[in-house]
Amino acid sequence: MFADRAKIYIRSGKGGDGHVSFRKELYVPCGGPDGGDGGRGGSIIFEVDDGLNTLSDFRHIHKYMAQEGEPGGKRRCHGKDGNDLIIKVPEGTVLKDFESGKVIADMSGENRREIILKGGRGGQGNMNFATPTMQAPKYAQPGQHSQELWVQMELKVIADVGLVGFPNVGKSTLLSRVSNARPKIANYHFTTLNPHLGVVDIDGGKGFVMADIPGLIEGASEGVGLGHDFLRHIERTRVLVHVVDAASTEGRDPIADIKAINKELEAYNPELIKRPQIIAANKIDAIYEDGESPIDKLKAEFEPMGIKVYAISAVSGQGIKELLYAVYDMLKTVNLSPLVFEKEFDLKSLSVSLLPYSVEATEDGVYVVEGPRIEKMLGYTNLESEKGFSFFQKFLKDNGILEKLENAGIQEGDTVRMYGLEFDYYK
Repeated sequence: MFADRAKIYIRSGKGGDGHVSFRKELYVPCGGPDGGDGGRGGSIIFEVDDGLNTLSDFRHIHKYMAQEGEPGGKRRCHGKDGNDLIIKVPEGTVLKDFESGKVIADMSGENRREIILKGGRGGQGNMNFATPTMQAPKYAQPGQHSQELWVQMELKVIADVGLVGFPNVGKSTLLSRVSNARPKIANYHFTTLNPHLGVVDIDGGKGFVMADIPGLIEGASEGVGLGHDFLRHIERTRVLVHVVDAASTEGRDPIADIKAINKELEAYNPELIKRPQIIAANKIDAIYEDGESPIDKLKAEFEPMGIKVYAISAVSGQGIKELLYAVYDMLKTVNLSPLVFEKEFDLKSLSVSLLPYSVEATEDGVYVVEGPRIEKMLGYTNLESEKGFSFFQKFLKDNGILEKLENAGIQEGDTVRMYGLEFDYYK
């Protein structure tokens, strides 16, 4: 089965912790610190694989985690970096943040490889913290935390021309006649459940890619049936070809069908209705001359709007050559570079941000200090060591936190709480 959507969990690797150790050798009774740095965590990387055309590989595996960095070792040994995890996807895959629906990356065009989540930085070993006044530091820096994200993957086919229309109007038959595509063809509704791509070669031209979009129904823009699954694949097309049953073999009105399809396209994405359009009035071999020509009706209705009508028979091939040349000429007037969706989701928001902190007094007299910058500082500071606690006090003073606490009315002996850490306030 064609899979064009998948939800997966991705997580980069945590950085390895720095090591605490001291040089111990014969005749060197008081060796200095020699704890090594931790290794970098592995990153999550998405890469386009031209051999893939569906997202079926992600139907059974939903979690992807990069390798963590190894901790540092004694004798200044650096921990091994974690291996990056490369996730292969077909071209045209759009990655979105599952919660917000914002675009993270569009794996199309020149965007063949993208680092989505970076691995955590390795922590520094205690050999980096030796100073003339602190020659034997007994603390090291922990590795940076990993990043994690739930990703919604959507495959949107990349084609120059999209065939749209209601079920059973002959789109698959037309595509099979003009290209090398071999879609399933049968005389019942929804024979086509998957988009099919075919390369159309034009004499004296370079040709173009045509997509048979599965038949739409009224209400598709609201998700009725498989509406959103089908409409998604129209978003990248440059020219839309409405295929209609001009003979009304099933009692449908071709004019009403085109208006209904355009209504669904506009409701789903207003930009779609602005794409150049051509009407392929199919099944003319089944038209009986018993009144006004349905082709003339179509032309009278749509050609004043600038939408050309071409009478064709996908079965016999009548009129198809003229249709293809008209499509090719129209394509020359539009930009054929791949339509790539712009990034909307800021991956930096997953990192610890250096936003301002907040100071708030609770009803029980505890002063709560919070902020990502403080949380980050506490993550790599060892408060049990003399130097670590001195750094902590300097941080509070340099960033104006002590001043803000005093402005909030704190008194000596009051309790301050920071992310699980509590201490009494004294000047």
